[in-house]
Amino acid sequence: MKPLTTESRDNHSLAALGRASVQIVHDLKNQLNGLKLYATFLRKRMEKTERPEDELDTIKKLIAGLDRTAEDLSMISEYGQPLQLRTQPGIDLQAIIAGVANDLNKRLSATPKATGALAGPIIVAAQSQPLTGEFDHTVLADALKSISSGALRMMNHKARDGALKIGLTGDSSAEGRSGLIEWQIGDPPPTDIFHSFAGTDAIRMSLAARIIEAHGGSAECDGATLRVRLPLAK
Repeated sequence: MKPLTTESRDNHSLAALGRASVQIVHDLKNQLNGLKLYATFLRKRMEKTERPEDELDTIKKLIAGLDRTAEDLSMISEYGQPLQLRTQPGIDLQAIIAGVANDLNKRLSATPKATGALAGPIIVAAQSQPLTGEFDHTVLADALKSISSGALRMMNHKARDGALKIGLTGDSSAEGRSGLIEWQIGDPPPTDIFHSFAGTDAIRMSLAARIIEAHGGSAECDGATLRVRLPLAK
């Protein structure tokens, strides 16, 4: 029996740490659910009595905060688990991006500006030729939607009012053909948004980057441009 190499020990340690992290997150979510149950019960009791509006508002904010934290923990747990991709050949990136832009534009048009709607709309500039590859359509579409939504929120955070432009082109190199997707966000984010866990948006974008990388691609933030590369069929 061969002794474990340093690399093997590291891999085993990382795998064990990943399993432990998922279990810890699961336990934390259970505790949060218990807190939300008590907070919801308290809110209902307060609604039946004449309580000051600010007290009810505080309870509602507490419940909303618990929901956001539970969502963050769910994404962290998802990040720590193996990805199960069901890839198929002939999936067109243009169709995926068009669907993402259409879904988000519908959401933007249905959201009143008074509620803090995101910047928009989304405009896609794509070349005419198909950009097909072997992808998991559903999982990849969700990842690209997360990136597009994050780009909208970054524009909105900077109080920008205008269209989010997404460019989609084919690129060739010594490694082969790839689809290049770029989001122009106006100003560079303060951190590497694709490899950070500082807040809900960063967790969501990091999970999206992991999905991109699982497809053999890459995700990076180059100044004010978010850039994704995905391998295309030869």
